[in-house]
Amino acid sequence: MVTNKEKKHLAIAWGTVGLGFVIRAVYAQGFLLVPDETNYWQWSRYLAWGYHDQAPLIAWTIHLATRLLGHTELAVRLPSLVSMTVVSTYILLAAKRWFNAQVALQAVLVCQTILLFNIGGLLATADGLQGAAWAAAGYHAARAFEDNGWTQWLLGGTCFGLGLLSKYTMVLFLPCLLLFALLTASHRRRMLQVKPYAACLIGLGFFTPVVLWNAANNWNSLRHVAHLGGADQSFALHWNFLGDYLASQAALLTPLVFVLVVMAWVRILRGGHGNPWICRFLFFISFPVIAGFALLSLHSRVYGNWPGAGYVAMPILMAAFWGQGALAGNGGKKRRLWLWTLWTSFILTLTVLIHVIWPVLPIPSRADRAAGETVGWDQLGRQAGRMHQNMEAQGPAFIFGLKYQIASELAFYTPGKPRTVAINRWNRPNVYDYWWRDEDLLGQNAVGVLTDGDARTRLLEVFEKVDPPQPYAVFRPNIWEKRQSPEKLKPVHRFYLYRCYGFKGGLRWIPPTASDVRSGPQSE
Repeated sequence: MVTNKEKKHLAIAWGTVGLGFVIRAVYAQGFLLVPDETNYWQWSRYLAWGYHDQAPLIAWTIHLATRLLGHTELAVRLPSLVSMTVVSTYILLAAKRWFNAQVALQAVLVCQTILLFNIGGLLATADGLQGAAWAAAGYHAARAFEDNGWTQWLLGGTCFGLGLLSKYTMVLFLPCLLLFALLTASHRRRMLQVKPYAACLIGLGFFTPVVLWNAANNWNSLRHVAHLGGADQSFALHWNFLGDYLASQAALLTPLVFVLVVMAWVRILRGGHGNPWICRFLFFISFPVIAGFALLSLHSRVYGNWPGAGYVAMPILMAAFWGQGALAGNGGKKRRLWLWTLWTSFILTLTVLIHVIWPVLPIPSRADRAAGETVGWDQLGRQAGRMHQNMEAQGPAFIFGLKYQIASELAFYTPGKPRTVAINRWNRPNVYDYWWRDEDLLGQNAVGVLTDGDARTRLLEVFEKVDPPQPYAVFRPNIWEKRQSPEKLKPVHRFYLYRCYGFKGGLRWIPPTASDVRSGPQSE
């Protein structure tokens, strides 16, 4: 029977989930799209079964959202806003089912305050969608291991399949489950039945179109992932990147949360828990992911967000062990540690989110990543649009960048949202190689936006004539720099806009070496 106190905890928990969605939806309209977001939005204009860099679900969901709400920042970010709500919901349901209402409330509070979860729940990236799929697949898989019902196994397989359509690292979910089953005697017998394998086949079935797309396109996504994983590098183990990896995890989780996460894993490894199987399950869908990427960082650089899905289970364990919950005990030290963790996480996350819109931290403009990612794209788009309009008076013309990030920002923020071009010749292959061919643009004039003011010689390799560049600086001083005289302020960005005439061809990336794992014929 549910007590009044438990009903109160659950009501507050559900209210927190709903309020979190509303606050993030309002906040998401307060700053410009960052380059990765406009890149995914560009994908949504060219729907396909697969893309060079990543799985396709982010493009499909953005396409649906913009069809409903128009091409706005809120629409582009809507899939991530919904995904964060799905994550919170499954955390609440799991904590309530296997622990109690108090743990459910504390776990929901944790996931609302962690910086990593808020970034994933705001920015339009594949991480939010994968997080939602991981949380859902984990919940239904745990239910399936518990009661062995067909419904839960099939729901788990479906969510796994949606995760594969979200981000390739979702494939790690399978070995995590297998490790749990093989190393947990009470659930090992499930692997002797057909149900888990049927669920796995359903999940893999969702991924079939992506495999077929890759097969038709020289396995370019696989090549890209292999390159990121260091396949081009000779095998060697070193400490160059491990410190950066651990620091990025502590920063994204906030330091005290990261400490409690590690302490939770240690307690489970030592057997210090009162609900063995579910604690072990949550351990196995989290720790192997973070540990696996730590091992990869001994060979190549690992970006901080890559293991993000592995933290989905951690708010539950943290709340159970330290949040005055089922396994926490009533010690005053634990209570103080828990409160300090929640408050420091909340304050650090709130400070970062405030700084994105109102620059309050004393970070030099050129070193301020928030400013560098979010400021000035609308102004730049209008400037490029005016130049493009003048160029079109002389005949067909296009807008381009040498980086896909700039090309994508220009596509969203230039009036009329033109179909921009990325000239990949000197950088790396990306999705623009599938959208444009040289013959589509031969002879046309163009406006190019670069970060290099000395690029005329390079541009003359692909254009007949290139005018000297027009510099364009973007400023966003923080509250400390506003006291300086204008001439002392340093720009966040310094762009250069080039008028180019008579495109000769040369869009495609040229491999630096024949052995580059990314090389090979691109799709036409």
